Amino acid sequence: MLNEQYVELAELAGGFIHEIKNHLSTLGLNLQLLAEDFQDPQSQRERRALERVQRVQSECQRLVDVSNDFLRFARVKDLECVTTNLGALIEEMTDFFSPTARQANIDIKCYIPADLPQVSLDGDLFKQAILNLMLNAQQAMENGGELTIQAEKLADSAAIELSLIDTGQGMTDEVKAKVFRPFFSTKPGGNGLGLPTTRKIVQAHGGTIAVQSELGRGTKFTIRLPIAR
Repeated sequence: MLNEQYVELAELAGGFIHEIKNHLSTLGLNLQLLAEDFQDPQSQRERRALERVQRVQSECQRLVDVSNDFLRFARVKDLECVTTNLGALIEEMTDFFSPTARQANIDIKCYIPADLPQVSLDGDLFKQAILNLMLNAQQAMENGGELTIQAEKLADSAAIELSLIDTGQGMTDEVKAKVFRPFFSTKPGGNGLGLPTTRKIVQAHGGTIAVQSELGRGTKFTIRLPIAR
């Protein structure tokens, strides 16, 4: 019963966000046309008007981004899983993230065994979960640092443990307790949906995710996934 209510609420929220996005698209188009009218301001008054239009454009885009993030969060339910080489997926994501890491002075180190058992994954969704963790690590290492990605088969269970460890600023116990709560964020402009979406994706795959962190000493996210049967 509770699950049915949750599905109904998620569908209602998704429809509501879609409706908002339709209005935002119309608003954004009109703001773009208005900005074009003031593109070559001839007076101080027109310059102020252009700045205000641009600020509203920025807020409008932020609402679109939040809406898209919420829809991704709400739709994590129907997976298309295939047997996957986790090491190859991590290598692909590392290559994808490397330019961002270099720009942020972050050194990525990977330790993935070649004989790691395969797992059953929805590749696109799981890549989003890994990217969220990489971006979280980047934001925690404002002055650069090291991101270590390692995996191993757990000897006492039919599971794989994947860890992402950063050398960033770490978290207080209070922040750590709320880090997977939707819309909770300590970052300016953050919408607080990245890590909750990651947890939802991991749980949808039958896995778990945990966080260990110490202020000033970095953070470790640990994902456990069942080995593919």
